[in-house]
Amino acid sequence: MTFDNSKTIINVRIKLFAATVILIAYLILAYAAEFIKFPLLGLNDTIWTVILAGLWLFFIIMPLFLNYQFVFFSDDTERIIFRYFNAGIVGGKKNSVEIDKHSFAGYNVDKRFFGLIISLTLFQRFSEGVAKYPPVYISALSKEERSKILRVLSSYTVA
Repeated sequence: MTFDNSKTIINVRIKLFAATVILIAYLILAYAAEFIKFPLLGLNDTIWTVILAGLWLFFIIMPLFLNYQFVFFSDDTERIIFRYFNAGIVGGKKNSVEIDKHSFAGYNVDKRFFGLIISLTLFQRFSEGVAKYPPVYISALSKEERSKILRVLSSYTVA
């Protein structure tokens, strides 16, 4: 099985772009062109600016806070492959984990912040012991995608 969550990440980036365009359009219309007349709905320009800037900041920070990552997963070869990187406004370092199926020692799922931040820690068996990989954040995956990955990883885990 091979899949990635590129559609989800593209949707997140489109929302970030749209929020930025809306904020910039508001600032131009309200301050540079003075097209919007205040008070608007009983609120002055400063309050509207603070509200829109706060919403923009929320849209920018949320993917960073929830550790949204682009995740590519494949188990079509003799290896289990995860490729991932941060998907916020600023992309992060690209990472890759490749584990031979016969040396896969299991995984651990960690949920934080009311189950909104979900990470997957992979383990690999070596002759010296068991290696623990840095967590792959699967918060941006759908519930169905997460269950598919966990089901596949469970099938490779040897008791």
